[in-house]
Amino acid sequence: MVEPSSEELAACCASRRWIAEVGGRAYADPAALRAASRRALDDLEWADVEEALAAHPRIGDRVGGAAREARWSRGEQAGAAAAPADVQDALIAGNRAYEERFGHVFLIRASGRSALEMLAALRERLGNDPDTERDAVRRELGEIVDLRLARLMEEDA
Repeated sequence: MVEPSSEELAACCASRRWIAEVGGRAYADPAALRAASRRALDDLEWADVEEALAAHPRIGDRVGGAAREARWSRGEQAGAAAAPADVQDALIAGNRAYEERFGHVFLIRASGRSALEMLAALRERLGNDPDTERDAVRRELGEIVDLRLARLMEEDA
């Protein structure tokens, strides 16, 4: 049985609604937990997504602290952290432009992506209309939450 605490779930997704929908129950296995997570993410209102976004650092920001979420974020963004200065500068400028255009942090599953891949995605997504971008954000959030739930299960095993 899998029964993550609200604190553990908050490290995966900062939406209080998602935590309330996923938490407080036991799941037969990690796959059942991840399926419940996907359903809950699909049901989130945009305000709930924005709440989750507020907990994510900008791509390229160096996250401090020893908390689980901070450790995961540093690992996820390793590709950006190791990028040459010109790429890091372009990410900073791109983040600024994105936030001005859409009003929230640029969210992308950084795990497994290089800084150049993230920069290319950022530049491409700057051309999205708001509805298309919201769909992209939801997709990326789902991937991040799924990866973090998997990590949580591995750490707790």
